[in-house]
Amino acid sequence: MNWREHITRDPEVLVGKATVRGTRLGVEFLLSLFAAGWTRDEVLENYPALTPEGFQAVFAYAQECVTDGAIQPLRRGAA
Repeated sequence: MNWREHITRDPEVLVGKATVRGTRLGVEFLLSLFAAGWTRDEVLENYPALTPEGFQAVFAYAQECVTDGAIQPLRRGAA
């Protein structure tokens, strides 16, 4: 999955936060839905502008951010 085909940053949209191309759906927002217990099907049903590929790209983008150190892992024992 090449997330770059689906994730974009535009200073005119959500203050430049990463969004799914062609939508105003932020990566951060979509990850928060998933973290809150939403399923893939619930997200896709409630946000019809989001494609299955766009949804998958959110996780590919997040994984690369973690791998590249853009998101720092928690230290062991950190509260």
